[in-house]
Amino acid sequence: MCQLLGMNCNTPTDICFSFAGFQARGGLTDVHGDGWGIAFFEGRGVRVFLDPKASSASPVAELVRQYPIHSLNVIAHIRKATQGVITLENTHPFQRELWGRYWVFAHNGNLKGFMPELPGHFQPVGQTDSERAFCYLMESLRHRFPDGEPSRDTLFAEIRKIATEIGSHGEFNFLLSNGTCLFAHCASRLTYIVRQAPFDQAHLKDQDLTVDFRKLTSPADRVAIVATTPLTDNETWLPMAPGSLMLFVDGAPVDAGPAGTCAFIRTDSPAC
Repeated sequence: MCQLLGMNCNTPTDICFSFAGFQARGGLTDVHGDGWGIAFFEGRGVRVFLDPKASSASPVAELVRQYPIHSLNVIAHIRKATQGVITLENTHPFQRELWGRYWVFAHNGNLKGFMPELPGHFQPVGQTDSERAFCYLMESLRHRFPDGEPSRDTLFAEIRKIATEIGSHGEFNFLLSNGTCLFAHCASRLTYIVRQAPFDQAHLKDQDLTVDFRKLTSPADRVAIVATTPLTDNETWLPMAPGSLMLFVDGAPVDAGPAGTCAFIRTDSPAC
């Protein structure tokens, strides 16, 4: 299975520390060696790096780890292929434009029998169930709100509805952002942590690397990190409830309404 990494914060921040641990899971400390990618929102633009090589052996990943790009929202993915060959077009995260903004999406899981008709604007380029689900999500939102982006609470409710529908086909953990906030959907497994004052040291699980956030932050800074499994071994990460959608704004989870979706149970079929 793949793994996800996301960041949402209240002031532009780099993700170098978290990415160092995440990068190691791409073929060094774990089996996710079928490609990787990361997207940084910068204003209304997006800087995307993709490589079908394992992140632990990718010169592009090493560049990203050493390059402190500051962003309010970041989505990263390391791949263990289940559908689609190992090629650049099948490498997450995927990007599309909707309502005059870029949207970025990455998925962890496997959707069985999910072959919706996509007659509209959004078409997959590769062969993955993940990109197909993203296109369906985008087309559903465009069809539901043809006049432009709705309020955040309304958008949350519609994404929750679509996540429940798609999640009936299998495991559908995902991260989604349009650069103003971060949506995180847990079908089976996602964790998060909010770092804010008083800051302390953090030590990675997958690399012998420690950072002292007290030396790198201001008292007003707040950063939310979402990952498939905790990246550090000396901090308290909070598990998301399976079958739930969360919204992160300015580095913290916010209540945008009912959050229940479709939990995935590791048997023959999901339970909704």
